[in-house]
Amino acid sequence: QAHLVESGGGLVQTGGSLRLSCADSGRTFSSKTMGWIRQAPGNEREFVAAINWSGDRTVYADVVKGRFTISRDNAENTIYLQMTSLRPEDTAVYYCVVDSGLNTVVVADPAFYDVWGQGTQVTVSS
Repeated sequence: QAHLVESGGGLVQTGGSLRLSCADSGRTFSSKTMGWIRQAPGNEREFVAAINWSGDRTVYADVVKGRFTISRDNAENTIYLQMTSLRPEDTAVYYCVVDSGLNTVVVADPAFYDVWGQGTQVTVSS
């Protein structure tokens, strides 16, 4: 059974760092593009970053480029989002997502991701 479990969220001050993890407990998605999408209160879902199955292709939203790094460890069935230089506007619920279809291109559009975790809250205080 496919199941994504996120962890690592929390409260951090501006300029701080956090690392999010997402474990694929069903060992289902090692051959799929995975990523992170966030949603702040009152806002639409926003693409953050994604990585292809082999880890050699990554895509980032412009607002996080140079600050966030996505990676994956297929042996551990886990992806990570290392977040640095955090800003108050990064405050949101961060969802781990999977493109479980046949698409082989990493897409920066939340609509392409059809499997979602439960989300983890990231709060950046000013």
